[in-house]
Amino acid sequence: MPDALDPEPRPLDHLAECGKDDAPALVLRSGTLSYKDLRSRVARMAAWLIDRLPEPGARVATWSAKGELTCLMPLAAARAGLVHVPINPLLKPAQVNHILADSGAKLLIGTKARLATMEASDVPANCTMLEEGEALDAIAAHEGRLEVSTHNPDDLAAILYTSGSTGRPKGVMLSHANMWLGAVSVAHYLRMEADDVTLAVLPLSFDYGQNQLLSTWRAGGCVVPLDYLLPRDVVKACAKHGVTTLAAVPPLWVQLTELDWPEEASKPLRRLTNSGGALTEELVRDLRRIFPQAMLFPMYGLTEAFRSTYLDPALVDTHPTSMGTAIPFAEILVIGDDGEVTAPGEEGELVHCGPLVAHGYWQDAERTAERFKPAPAASTYGGMAVWSGDRVKRDADGLLYFVGRRDAMIKSAGNRISPQELEDAARATGLVAEAVALGVPDPRLGHAVHLVVRPAVDAVDHEQALPKALAKELPNFMQPKVIHWRDVLPTNPNGKLDRTAIAREIGA
Repeated sequence: MPDALDPEPRPLDHLAECGKDDAPALVLRSGTLSYKDLRSRVARMAAWLIDRLPEPGARVATWSAKGELTCLMPLAAARAGLVHVPINPLLKPAQVNHILADSGAKLLIGTKARLATMEASDVPANCTMLEEGEALDAIAAHEGRLEVSTHNPDDLAAILYTSGSTGRPKGVMLSHANMWLGAVSVAHYLRMEADDVTLAVLPLSFDYGQNQLLSTWRAGGCVVPLDYLLPRDVVKACAKHGVTTLAAVPPLWVQLTELDWPEEASKPLRRLTNSGGALTEELVRDLRRIFPQAMLFPMYGLTEAFRSTYLDPALVDTHPTSMGTAIPFAEILVIGDDGEVTAPGEEGELVHCGPLVAHGYWQDAERTAERFKPAPAASTYGGMAVWSGDRVKRDADGLLYFVGRRDAMIKSAGNRISPQELEDAARATGLVAEAVALGVPDPRLGHAVHLVVRPAVDAVDHEQALPKALAKELPNFMQPKVIHWRDVLPTNPNGKLDRTAIAREIGA
């Protein structure tokens, strides 16, 4: 494991220096890069970037599957003094155009097939498009090298765009310090070692996904990028590469627990991590059953503060629904409507303070002011804090529990209903694998409760059984007026359930 927590931030590209020369750093289709190779290629890519974009702070966007370019660009752009804008490869031209125009990117590097979908009107006039293969050839032929940088850790290193599930995508500004300390924090509390192998299945445009790379490299470990088509591809890759670390979001975990895991795939796993949505008690039990030797780390985070909390694996069996406590370098306060820290068991807003807090939204002062506000008086860090909008409770032992988003509560016949509580109850019946509860406008109730669900694989007579089971567990005002059964629930580009798309489909 890396040295004890060092609170001193460094330029992000220093992560390439954390592994031994001959240790594997990145497994690509073309072969495995050692840390010596990683350092050499980052140095060459950074020198090439400066030749292309000599203006400090210029934005360079990537729109490609996981490979050498997308994996090395976070470090190379940082070393060149540029700002990386990773674009999810699942996005469409209209969304890409918004990100390019909003960020002011001067260069877009993407796969040939993706760039071919872009019309001339989709690309801002001052942005050059370059095919990924051409870029890699040019980098390989470049004779320059740019060695380890001395940039100010407070300088901007990346702009990560939210998925847009809650409106127009926002560009979250992350500094070298944000990303370096995030990697240090995660590598430390996940207890990562130099012999760890991380299977990177999450999008690298997602903060959780990008940290798969950064935290592993901080520990001197190896990353295996994977763009999977089917969940079974994940199982096969775990077996092939002896994967020790696997990160996923709940919809993927659900799919993975529905598969058979041969011993050669499951036994090497040392740790499982979850973010992007809460694990249910049933899912926790399934993961503990399939991977009894692996530490399970439920986590909570938001792009605006990278990550906020994690639950110690030793507490998972006894507190399966807890968000845990603050990760290293984060200060988490629960603030009531009166602006004061809440008492144990009292609901309040989760407020994240400390050096992991992002620098706001790119060129969006109005929305920055809504979310980034002065830290509460009780904060030991002070400065700016992220006011998450998420409602949580802290128990007497200091463990946090998610209640819901203030703006997601369903108001029906004068009652405030937590979607998560209803969704948890539906999944707890064993009849449902995934569930989304929404309020649909209703002239009599204000909002009627609708439940959209995917049945469990082995569910029997689920359409008749679910209403009866919910009637036994929930009060009358929480009973769904309509249950919508679906074979598949849509997910957004980051793999989370797409509540916006589901709401649009049912008229919520």
